[in-house]
Parts: sequence; structure tokens; C-alpha cells
Amino acid sequence: MSAEFAGRTGLRGKISQWLRRSGPAQAAADDGREALLLATAEAGLPLAPAAHPAPGYGCSCDRVGCPTPARHPVSFAWQTQSTTDRAQVERWARHQPEANFITATGMTHDVLDVPLEAGREALERLLAAGVEVGPVAASDDGRMYFFTLTRGTPEDEDEWWPCELDCHPETMDEHPGLRWHCRGSYVLVPPAQLPGDGGKAVHWVRGPEHALPEPLTLLEHLTDACARHVGGHTAAVWPLRH
Repeated sequence: MSAEFAGRTGLRGKISQWLRRSGPAQAAADDGREALLLATAEAGLPLAPAAHPAPGYGCSCDRVGCPTPARHPVSFAWQTQSTTDRAQVERWARHQPEANFITATGMTHDVLDVPLEAGREALERLLAAGVEVGPVAASDDGRMYFFTLTRGTPEDEDEWWPCELDCHPETMDEHPGLRWHCRGSYVLVPPAQLPGDGGKAVHWVRGPEHALPEPLTLLEHLTDACARHVGGHTAAVWPLRH
């Protein structure tokens, strides 16, 4: 029992070290930024340029009162624009040095998006249980992203699980549980800078070199952690598109 407790304590400390070590300072260096983006593309996660923070809580886009500052693609064609081509990612990274990047989900991978504290708890339990966990990113605005293989496109398109979190509930803040980013959605990839003071960012906890797992191998741990996070109520899984 004591050995098991010591092992879990050490694991918890290791996760905390990862979260401290990966942060805004890591994302700040231009050469580190490009290397991380190229590593992400080489891992098969398609990328496209996104907006970046403007002074205060603003956004680099020209939309007045942007509802998702520095968190959205710069092009309406982001789904077809997203690519893993090294040369294209290099051009974007060098010609748009302040840009964040998104990865389009539902093509080669999905993302299970959970509250940060629930994600930390689930990650600790998954690693302690010897479950294969793929890339994991943490956002300083309170979310953790678990990257998995995609659910794929079914032969019968009518059976596709619809992704409607952008309009139901009315805002994502109304549902604090797990969000499943699949076809038609995206997430920011590290290194990404968030608006506001304090240098908040999105950073890797486990890098893109880790193989993508099947989503169902993580789902039970993540939903259980989310249920505890929201006060013991069952945490529904909301597919998401933008």
C-alpha cells in the first residue's frame, strides 16, 4: 500500500512538473515555436493559422467584440486549408510570427476537451493504470485537451453524431463537462498565446510524439473525473463543431 501511494505521489509530482515546465516562456522563443508546430504537423495533426491576442483582451481579427479572441482560425476556409505539409507550415510560421495555430479535428484525430482539474486527475489515473495516453495539451484558461484517433466518417452519413455545442447550449460556459471535438471542429495547438494579462498560453503536457490512442480507452476516466468536477452529477459528452 505504501509503495502504491508513493508511486502515485511521485506521478502527481511529475504531472505538476510537466505543467510548470511547459508554459508561456517555452512558447515565447520563435525557434521553439516553429519546431513545435513542425513536430505537430509531422505527427499528422493538420494545422491552419489562427488569430492572436491584441492589446488588452482584444483579437487580431477585425471583428468588433470578437467572442473568441485569439482562439479562432483567420480563414473561413480553415477546414480545407488545414495541412500537415512541412513547407506550408514553415511558410505560415515565418510569415505570420504572431499567429496562433489551430488543428482541425475529425480528419485524422479527435480531441477530448475537459476542465483542467478534471484532466489532471484523469491523467494521473490513466498513467497509474498503465493506459496508453497520447498527446495532451493544457490551456491556462482552464481546459485540458486529450488528442485521440478520430471516430472516423461512417458509411451512412445520416448516422453521423451531430456536433452542435456552438448553438446548444447557447454558450460553452453553460456546460463545464467533457466536449468531444470531432468533424467540423478545431482546437488551439501549442504554442498559443491567450488574450489578457499574465502571459497565459496553451502548452504541451505530453508532446505530439506520443501515438494517438483510441478515444474510448480514455473516455471512462475522463467522464468520471468530469462528473466529480461538476459536483457528482453525470457529465454529458457534447460533440463540438464551430
